[in-house]
Amino acid sequence: MSRAFEEIDHQTTPMGEISLRRRLEPTLQVDVFEVKLGDEFLMSSLFTASEEAVARLGLEARLGDDLDVVVGGLGLGYTAKVALEDPRITRLQVIEVLPQVIGWHRDHLVPLGVELTSDERCHFVQGDFFAMVAEGIERGGDRPKQFDAILVDIDHTPSHLLSADHASFYSPEGLTRVRDQLLSGGVFALWSDDPPDNDFVALIDEVFAEVKAHIVSFPNFYTGGESACTVYVATC
Repeated sequence: MSRAFEEIDHQTTPMGEISLRRRLEPTLQVDVFEVKLGDEFLMSSLFTASEEAVARLGLEARLGDDLDVVVGGLGLGYTAKVALEDPRITRLQVIEVLPQVIGWHRDHLVPLGVELTSDERCHFVQGDFFAMVAEGIERGGDRPKQFDAILVDIDHTPSHLLSADHASFYSPEGLTRVRDQLLSGGVFALWSDDPPDNDFVALIDEVFAEVKAHIVSFPNFYTGGESACTVYVATC
């Protein structure tokens, strides 16, 4: 297979056709891994600052040690990777709806596969994150269903969703379910590809004790300038 381009995997899912591709970025001379769902590009290993910021900003807002954390959405694994760099993490549960994506990591088809699967603190759970929040995320054993942080990077924005089924999560009732599954002082962090949405900030503020919308800027190789996203961080 040419180093210039390789389709590593292509499968049909209930959400559409998903593919994992690797291509050579000729100017930088680096291999870039990309995930497409249908005609949409979901993620690229060339731009990971936003996924990393969800974990970094979320965990910076959480005080204490021995943290039990949930990540909603595995993707290429960069949110989980940064979370595991925090030595306070004792357990990280990564919930991913598509078994194909988990398989890429377990089969070491993506750059972070070995790192994540070899960390005993990291547990992949195949399931619908939004449905699991609505029902109550299991922790295992007899431990309470509460966590130190819930970090989410799934939909494009709170209004641009991968599935209409996710809409209730971004309602007062949905956010209340998130809050109720956090310990006192716990943190909810959410990525969005749009600038801060004041209406959504106000909605979060109705449910949580404090909320801040962080603008995360990063260099964009293709435009020669900067791109930006938003990470909402709310605390109980």
